[in-house]
Amino acid sequence: MTIQPVAPLHLLTVAEYLVIVEVLSPGSKRTDHVLKRSEYADAGIPHYWIIDIDPPVSLLACHLAGEFGYADDGAVTGAFTTAEPFPVEIDLDALL
Repeated sequence: MTIQPVAPLHLLTVAEYLVIVEVLSPGSKRTDHVLKRSEYADAGIPHYWIIDIDPPVSLLACHLAGEFGYADDGAVTGAFTTAEPFPVEIDLDALL
């Protein structure tokens, strides 16, 4: 039997996060929209996406806007498409 060494666990630093995605639950809506949004902005995380799975499924994409924290263009339903922080298209209705 050969034992292979395991690579050490690498914990990400805040600077390595491009986006954080939260899926809301009934008890987390206020925390995710207010508290975490503020904490992630203060930490300098460039993008914060909040997915609400209550029909219709929606995604609120927030991006850092300098000293003002996050800015957003409002929640989208149906399909979410973006080029930042990487190109992606998400069929939100398929998340249910």
